[in-house]
Amino acid sequence: MADGLRRLVGAESGRVLQEKLESWYRDYEINSCDQNLNRCCEIIELNSQIQGQLFTILNETSREGGHYAGVETIKTRLLPWLGTCFSCATSGRLFETNLSLTQDSFERERQLRELASSQTFQLQELEEELTSTRLQLNHVQQDLKTSRAQEKDALRKLDRLNDYEQQIQILRDEISILDAQKSVLQSRLARSRSPSPRHSESKSPSPLPLRSCSPGRTRRTNASRRACLVARFGDIYAQERLDAETLLRTYISDMEMVQRIIYIAAVESFHAAKMAYRQFKIRVRETLSLGHSGPESLEDTVLDYIVRHEDLYDVQASVNEVIRSMNVNPKISFPPEIDFIVISTLIRELCRVAFAMQTLIPPLDIAFGTDGELFSETKYHRSFDSDFTAALVAYHVWPALMENDVVIVKGEAVTKRGALWSHRSRSRGRSRSRSTSPLLSHHLSRSRSPSPLRSGSPSKWAY
Repeated sequence: MADGLRRLVGAESGRVLQEKLESWYRDYEINSCDQNLNRCCEIIELNSQIQGQLFTILNETSREGGHYAGVETIKTRLLPWLGTCFSCATSGRLFETNLSLTQDSFERERQLRELASSQTFQLQELEEELTSTRLQLNHVQQDLKTSRAQEKDALRKLDRLNDYEQQIQILRDEISILDAQKSVLQSRLARSRSPSPRHSESKSPSPLPLRSCSPGRTRRTNASRRACLVARFGDIYAQERLDAETLLRTYISDMEMVQRIIYIAAVESFHAAKMAYRQFKIRVRETLSLGHSGPESLEDTVLDYIVRHEDLYDVQASVNEVIRSMNVNPKISFPPEIDFIVISTLIRELCRVAFAMQTLIPPLDIAFGTDGELFSETKYHRSFDSDFTAALVAYHVWPALMENDVVIVKGEAVTKRGALWSHRSRSRGRSRSRSTSPLLSHHLSRSRSPSPLRSGSPSKWAY
């Protein structure tokens, strides 16, 4: 652009044009018509040359500014003038070129504006749809909250209704039992008042708390109770067992001894709970047999009563019995200053589960296990520190749960080579003579009933 402008200035075309205009103006009156026309054409030709050079400079200047530079100036200054007074033939090509560029610029600008307007419109539509969707989601969430609240309210009312029905049935059963016991007592009172040489006073069993449940309920809920008890047995293995193991490790550094103590505690807990269940069942049968009547058998009525009154089970007595047995067990040892009462939480939970498992049909029990027995894949998992090539069990970590001699929950055992010989050497080398600690004596004195004798249980320590 600078070169073209310099040439235009250097040619002094503007000054020449001005001189010709002044000369024509002086001679206009004396010139003929043809002379004046020639002078005008001369000036027009010179002016068209100057305009051609100026359009060239304009074209170069617009190119230097880019496609969209100077658009407003061209629209407001050049286009109106070109539309009214531009008619020079020599500069027609330049005009067409600049006009084409201007039209292209206008078209692109129009397309950009249309595109921006379309995108803005689409964005507004998307925002409106998003707002509508959010409103619908809020309505759905509100409806869901309302439905859940109504469902919880309905469940609470249903549970309350079921509780009322159960309480009514319990009251009816208690009334029936009271009537039956009243009749029996009245008949005995009448017999005792009448003279009879053969009359002898007989001692009746101590009465049980007069609460009952609907006969047959135990069988209907047997499957659900079984599932809950099996799950609870697994929870004890995963939680209470590990807690007891951590507690024992603070007193005993030998991990094998810790695991043996926990396993023996589990076995003794099941044994004590089963003995307590048998005694409790005998008491219930003796009491309910006095006034039993109805379509249900006496055995079902006794079982229903025990299930409903599991809270009457003296679990502390079983815990004390387990600790007594562990204190005289030759397979385990413990520091003299500490007693097995430290794992009473584990023992108590095992006794409760074992007692409840006896109310199932059929009852659940743990598998019998001995050190040095052949390892069974169906009954046990191997512990992580086991010798996986060994075929004999060195010791047990957790008992397997059985139902009619079928394993339903696997136990855990440690297998090692030479397990039987190692077990025998340990048994010969370990001597245990311990007195009951004051802490244990205090707990034993709080027992509400004497513990069952265990002299008749075969193979007491064969695990």
